[in-house]
Amino acid sequence: MSLVWMEAMLPLGIIAGMLCVMGNAQYYIHRAAHGRPKHIGNDMWDVAMERRDKKLIEQATAPSSSN
Repeated sequence: MSLVWMEAMLPLGIIAGMLCVMGNAQYYIHRAAHGRPKHIGNDMWDVAMERRDKKLIEQATAPSSSN
């Protein structure tokens, strides 16, 4: 009777393993689609800063026409 708890470990291990597999699948699919890991908690401020950074990088790498 002392090993009855082990009967519950197999299904719990399967459930925990499948949760890990699903989480990793989401991570790798998102990284393959977008080229980088997903930013957790991405709010409007973060989106605005990403747009600003992208615009600044494009401006810095663009050839200057002031010559």
